[in-house]
Amino acid sequence: MTAQSKAISNPDRPRRAVALISGGLDSMLAAKVIQEQGIEVQGLNFYTGFCVEGHTHAIRAKDRAKPKRNNALWVAEQLGIKLNIIDVSEEYKDIVLNPRYGYGQHLNPCLDCKIFMVNKAQAWGFMEENGFDFIITGEVIGQRPKSQRKETMPLIARESGAHDRLLRPLCAQHLPETLPEREGWVDRDALYGFHGRNRKPQMALAEQFGLTDYAQPAGGCCFLTDKSYSAKLADLWSARGKRDYELDDIMLLKVGRHIRPSETYKLIVGREEGENNYLEGYRKQFAHLRCESHRGPLTLIDGAPNAADIEQAARIAARYSQGRDAAEVTMSVHHPNGVSEVLTVTPYAPQEIPERWHV
Repeated sequence: MTAQSKAISNPDRPRRAVALISGGLDSMLAAKVIQEQGIEVQGLNFYTGFCVEGHTHAIRAKDRAKPKRNNALWVAEQLGIKLNIIDVSEEYKDIVLNPRYGYGQHLNPCLDCKIFMVNKAQAWGFMEENGFDFIITGEVIGQRPKSQRKETMPLIARESGAHDRLLRPLCAQHLPETLPEREGWVDRDALYGFHGRNRKPQMALAEQFGLTDYAQPAGGCCFLTDKSYSAKLADLWSARGKRDYELDDIMLLKVGRHIRPSETYKLIVGREEGENNYLEGYRKQFAHLRCESHRGPLTLIDGAPNAADIEQAARIAARYSQGRDAAEVTMSVHHPNGVSEVLTVTPYAPQEIPERWHV
C-alpha cells in the first residue's frame, strides 16, 4: 500500500501538508491559512543557484541597509514551522537550458520551474518516511503571466504528478475541489478566491493574521526574471558557443560591471569595495588586473585574450580607477599560471567605451 492510499484508509490520522516556501508573502500566507485549520505544515525550499537573496545584498555597500536574511528561513521562523532546504542546482540545469514550455519575458522558465518543484515536493513529501498528505503552494490565478494562469494550474498538477493533492489555498475557490477538500481534511469555505496581480488582498490577510514583516509582496526571488541578468547569461552562452553553466558562472553574473570589448574575452569590474572583496576569491581562476598607481577596482578577465586584448583590458580597467583623468596609469596583470607583468596605459575616455560593450 502506498503512502497516499494509507492516508485515505486511515481517516483519523492527523493530516500533514508540505508547503513550497519561496520566502515571499504568498507562500507565507498559503501555509498560514492551512495552519489555521489545525493541520501540521512543514516548509520545503529548493536551492537552484539563481535565488536573489543572500548574494548582492550581502556584498554591495548600497544594499547594506537591507535585511541580511534568507526570507524562506525567516518565513518558517515566523510561522513556527520546520523548513527543509534541498539543493537542486545540478538537476535544475535542464530546466534552465531546455524548458519544455519555453521562457517568460526573459530567461525565466517559470512554468517548467513550477512543475519541477511541485514534482520534487510530491516525490519527497509522499515518501512513506516523510508521510505528508498534500502539497501547498502560494499560487494565485492571474498573478504571473507565464505560470499562474487558470489554464496552467491543472497542467502543473498533472505534469508534476501531484494531481489533486496540490492545493492552492489563496485561489482555491476559483479551482475544482482537490482531494484534501473532498476528504474534509481542509474546509474549502475557509480558503480564498484571490485573483490577478493586485496584492492588496494578500496584504490585508497578512494584517489579519498579525503578519507585519515580510518580503516585498511584488518582488521576485529569481535572477532569471531580471532583464540585465538574463542578458549576461545569454552573452555567456553566446561567447562560449554552448548553452551551459557552472555554479561559479551564475554567481559571477550577479556581481560587478560586465564589459565585452571582443568575442574572445570579457571583463568583470568591481564596482565598490564589497564587490572587489568578493572577486578576490576568483583571482586564482582568472587573469586579473590591479591598478598600481591609483586606487581602483579588481578586474577579472574571462576568456582567452591575446596581448593586444590585455592592453585594451588594462585601459578599460584604468578608466574605472581614480586615475581615470591621468595621462598614464600603471596596471599590473596577473595570470592564473603565476606570471605577472606591469603595463603603463592611457585610460579610455568615457566615449571610447561604447554602450554595446556593456553586457
